[in-house]
This record gives sequence, C-alpha cells and structure tokens, in this order.
Amino acid sequence: MRRFWRLLPFFLPGLLLYLALFVYLTVTSFYYSLTDWDGLSPSYTVIGLDNYPRVAEDVVFRKAFGNNIKFMLAVVLAQTVISLLLALQLTKQSRLHVALRAFYFVPTILSSVSVGFIWTFVYDPTLGMLNGVLEAMGLSSWNRNWLGNPRIAIFSIAAVQAWAHIGQMVILFVAGLQSIPRELVESARLDGATRLQLFLRVTWPLLAPAAAIVVSYTTIQSFKAFDLVFTMTGGGPAYSTEILSTYIYNSAFMNYTFGRAAAASVFFLALIGLITFLQFRALRTDRISY
Repeated sequence: MRRFWRLLPFFLPGLLLYLALFVYLTVTSFYYSLTDWDGLSPSYTVIGLDNYPRVAEDVVFRKAFGNNIKFMLAVVLAQTVISLLLALQLTKQSRLHVALRAFYFVPTILSSVSVGFIWTFVYDPTLGMLNGVLEAMGLSSWNRNWLGNPRIAIFSIAAVQAWAHIGQMVILFVAGLQSIPRELVESARLDGATRLQLFLRVTWPLLAPAAAIVVSYTTIQSFKAFDLVFTMTGGGPAYSTEILSTYIYNSAFMNYTFGRAAAASVFFLALIGLITFLQFRALRTDRISY
C-alpha cells in the first residue's frame, strides 16, 4: 500500500487527463445524443433514443458510412502492404537504409491540411502534376478529374492518406522485424526453407503483434481523416467523399442538429471499437505456429 501512494503522483496526471478528455466527453456526448439540442440554445428537451433511428435512416449518413468503409479498406490494404514491403528491404542498420527510413517518414511530420493542399494541386485536372506526368509519358488517356469524379474521388484521397503515413508504419514494421531472433531465421535457412516459407512460417507469425498495431492504428487514422477530406473536397462531389467525421461536423456546426451529431458520434465510437476488436482477434498472437 505504501508503494501505491508513492507511485500515485506519477500516474495520477495521466489518469485525470484520460477521465477529463475521454471518459467525461464520451458520457457527455451520449447524454446529448438523447436530446434535441441545437448546440446554441441554453435549453433543450430530452427525447430519448429518437436520434438514433433518425441517423440510421438518413441517406447522407448511409452514404458517409459506405464511403468510410471503402476508404478504410483501401487505406489499410495499401498502407499495410506497401509499408511491410518497404520494411523488409530496410531492416539493415546501414547509413543508406537509415536515410531511406527518414526519407519515407518525412510526409508523416506534415500537417494533414498541408498534405491536403499539396495533393489538391497535384490532382488538379488542368494544372496538376499527376495529369501532366501521365501526358508526358504518353498516357494522356489515363488523365482524370481525380477529385471531381464521384467514382474515384474517395480512392484518390485514400491514396493521399496512405502516402502520408506509410513512413510511420515502416518504422513500426522495421522495429518488429529487428526484434525477431536471428537464430530462428538462420535455423530455418539451414533446414532448406525458401524465402516464401521463411516469411510465412517465421517472419509473419513473429511480426503479428506489430502488424496488429499497424492495422488497428491505420484503421483509426482512416476514420479520423476529417481534416484531409475537408481540405481536399469538403465531402463532395455529391457526397461521394463524405465520411462519418465530416457528417458529424456538418450535422453539428452546419445544420445545428447537435443531438443528432452526438448520436452519430456514439455510433462512430462503437464502430471503431468493433472493427479494432475484430482485427485484433484476426491477428491473435497466441496462435503462432512454427
């Protein structure tokens, strides 16, 4: 007990911040989801769970939900696969490999708003670099209005999201790869394992904890991509890039239906928790086989 009181000052500030910035705000958000508050009036009426079916029946909410799932799948797949492939080539501690890791990490330190403005210019159908490069390569038939076409706009933003955070995932994968005992790798090679067998039987099972962190963190990032989407398209064209975070923002601060926005945010939190739980179940580290 005496040790507990000695350690209390060290974890108490973090606990208070967690209670104030997460627990309190989550409970408050759930409470407001039971009201018809417009976000401005000093008074409101408690209407129970009425906001939840209204949100579920909203066509824009369904569109945002579908867009967010497509955005998440594209980002998680691209970011995880590409960062893993890069990490497999950058595990050595040579100057070149360290320099390349730093190079890939640079986009991560940029703000999402800056990244959004940069890539909005790159995607510009008239003056943008992407269409210009394609035309210079003789691929002008591939030119697109990358952010103006409702069918591809969400995937164009997903590519930017992956580009901006791949370097961060590379560092996590490199750390996981470097923690694998060299004795296991050498033993597998002496037993005649091919590179594919070595990856599937040794590297990937031992990399599962790092992969679980990468996938879950990437998923949360993809659901929190409000600033990137808002900067590049604002949710357009025709709600084709509207995601749950922009829907919540528009409901609360543009349409002044704060109670409905709070209900959407509760659903948002539950969805992220469910998807993250399923991902950790799929990448369980207690099923490692050799």
